[in-house]
Amino acid sequence: MHKLLNINIIFHFTWILVAVSAFPDGAPVDACVRSRPNQPNHGQARPQPPEKNPYQLLQSSAHYGPGSQITVTIQGSDTFKGFLIQGRDVATNNWIGDFIATPNTKVHSECSAITHADPKPKAQATFIWQAPLNSPGGQVYFTGTVLKEYSTFWSDLVSQSVQ
Repeated sequence: MHKLLNINIIFHFTWILVAVSAFPDGAPVDACVRSRPNQPNHGQARPQPPEKNPYQLLQSSAHYGPGSQITVTIQGSDTFKGFLIQGRDVATNNWIGDFIATPNTKVHSECSAITHADPKPKAQATFIWQAPLNSPGGQVYFTGTVLKEYSTFWSDLVSQSVQ
């Protein structure tokens, strides 16, 4: 009986550790192509209502040329622990460009995305996105998810240009 009880306790403790530490180093690359793109796979948790979103996704320009860079910032009235942001071409809605890796971020070049690399609370995060060198230019927007906590997140955020 004690052995069964000990196994049960170990199982539940291990499950709690896994649940608490799930994706502390960022979203996996498959988050870009799930049936709910740009949304974390956090069990039964679903995005919060857009009208209660405390975060803004800002971009320094909507237009890009070959190799140009655009600054992208997440800011808000509350801290956040995680994010997954993608660059998309306005005309085609296809992934485009690459983010430049910075401390505490991880880049998914396969889908023009950047994610957090630690679960520490953040008041703001700023990234640099770079257009492809062989691109004729166009317009870009940024979209993704910001996580306040594991089960409290806002998805389908779309950037605003601050030109």
